[in-house]
Amino acid sequence: MKSLWDWSSQVYAAPGVSEACLHLQDDAGQNVPLLLWAAWIARTGRYPDADTLEAACDTARAWTDTTIVPLRAIRRAIKSPIPDMGDLARELVRDRIKAVELEAEKHLLAALELITPPADGEPRPAIDGLVETARLWSRVVPRPALTALAERLPA
Repeated sequence: MKSLWDWSSQVYAAPGVSEACLHLQDDAGQNVPLLLWAAWIARTGRYPDADTLEAACDTARAWTDTTIVPLRAIRRAIKSPIPDMGDLARELVRDRIKAVELEAEKHLLAALELITPPADGEPRPAIDGLVETARLWSRVVPRPALTALAERLPA
């Protein structure tokens, strides 16, 4: 069985998945690594209890609030040319920040995998895990966007 990181990397590269994930992140306030975890647990026949789901959200908030969002903000702030800042140097720094942001997301996925219960049932549709987890992450559950993501995830 693939690790959560390997599975997430593979599905994120599938057509339309990255766009659906970024829409959920930027427009619906969702956490992409957490959603990928939610889809993975559903697809691999894992049934987390309420405490595990809460712990997953707490872990995601810790990584997101302290590390991922600040890095993303810096990366996005230096995306376009900035007066008095050389383009080559800016792009080199931006690439390093992007790599550290990705590394932080990888550590978040590893932390989520550690708290994941063992597979003990039949795989279920990804949408089940996505809705269940999104409900704990935010007051508003973006069902159409979650459905769009679930439909784009490879089998």
